[in-house]
Amino acid sequence: MDGDRNTLMRQVIALAEENVRSGGGPFAALVVRNGTVIARGANRVTATNDPTAHAEVSAIREACRMLGTFQLTGCDIYTSCEPCPMCLGAIYWGRPAHVFYASTRDDAAAAGFDDSLIYRELDLAPERRKIPMTQVLRDEAARVFQAWKDTTSKTPY
Repeated sequence: MDGDRNTLMRQVIALAEENVRSGGGPFAALVVRNGTVIARGANRVTATNDPTAHAEVSAIREACRMLGTFQLTGCDIYTSCEPCPMCLGAIYWGRPAHVFYASTRDDAAAAGFDDSLIYRELDLAPERRKIPMTQVLRDEAARVFQAWKDTTSKTPY
């Protein structure tokens, strides 16, 4: 099994290197099920002017499209680097079985991709964050959640 993991991780690393050569960021990801690659993703943030176009998010979106579902049950994610907070959130929502990564967040920070601010901000109360967050119309917005709770045709996730 370790040989398969190493082979898949080498594919991720090669995809990340190729992405750098083509003008993208140094990150890539694969979604794999039963040893078969379902989807690939590479960082295209600057190429697409989309701050959410991270490798893991792109691979998750493609895998869900290919599988026709919003969950990655039975899938593994291989990524060239420990996921950032945004990608980590997407991974948890996608519910894969396992994540394998190569580089660490410290390696990414040393290359100029430092997410430490975001990790620190998550521990702060919303009103104390660098980008101030102010709650408005909570009571009115509660109707939306009540409507969700009352809906019998919903698909829970």
